[in-house]
Amino acid sequence: MTAAAPDVPALLVEGVSFAYGTQPALDSVSFTIPSGEIFGLLGPNGGGKTTLFRLLTTLLPLSSGRIAVCGIDVKSAPAAARRCFGVTFQSPSLDVRLSVRENLTHQGHLYGLRGTPLQARIDAVVGWLGLSERLTQTADQLSGGLKRRVEIAKSLLHAPRVLILDEPSTGLDPGARLDLWQVLDRVRRQEGVTILVTTHLMDEAERCDRLGILDRGRLVALGTPDELRNSISGESLIITTRDAEGLAAQIRERFALEPQRLGDQLRLESSQGLDLLRDLVTAFSGRIETISLTKSTLEDVFIDRTGHRFWDAP
Repeated sequence: MTAAAPDVPALLVEGVSFAYGTQPALDSVSFTIPSGEIFGLLGPNGGGKTTLFRLLTTLLPLSSGRIAVCGIDVKSAPAAARRCFGVTFQSPSLDVRLSVRENLTHQGHLYGLRGTPLQARIDAVVGWLGLSERLTQTADQLSGGLKRRVEIAKSLLHAPRVLILDEPSTGLDPGARLDLWQVLDRVRRQEGVTILVTTHLMDEAERCDRLGILDRGRLVALGTPDELRNSISGESLIITTRDAEGLAAQIRERFALEPQRLGDQLRLESSQGLDLLRDLVTAFSGRIETISLTKSTLEDVFIDRTGHRFWDAP
């Protein structure tokens, strides 16, 4: 597969909207991913990640907007677009009764690969992924992390320019998740592959070059993790109180600040967080049950852009 021209993005999403009947799932989502980037789509369940994943991989028909992979329009040329990307699904797709090599061989046949070229490609891919010693093992003998590596190997056999992974670390322990991300970075360097990952995990999002944050079908933020964190004030205070509405009114009156209401909690941003914490405790010690001060995180970015916590139901 030849690489796209340098000025053609690996992936283009332009004004994409989608609805299931009368229920909107995506609302005019737009972003581009340049070649060689690891891009993350971060969002809670129900935020629109799965719908966008299905549109990107041609599992759903595109009804509004435009998607192009390496310059190939997925609506007008879906078969050609599919040649340009590899997909690792969230659900397992290995035949656990077959060996690793047999799983990969059958996958290669789906792309018309045969004989010596296919076996050479398998050997190269498993070498990058640290699977060379596992080729004769059946899939049911592998750990969850190794199975996920085999899934990725299947996605790479036809030398795609874009690798799309849907919640790739689902079910993996923290050590296996860290190992998976080291593998993805190695694949990016070895093959020059552009990688798109959907995730609901903040620590995974931190490992991406850039992020798009989805909520209720809208792209509410776009940028590097550092850019997104720096887009809000440096520190966040979370206050737990029995009277969130009353305390919010008093904070507005006394400090000319606008707290965000999060259930029985209030959230404030400040570049002078420690000073504000001291002043709040001094002024409202009898009203505050707990108060915490943290550096701004991606969770804070999400709250700032949406007005609710990451896991709160819309």
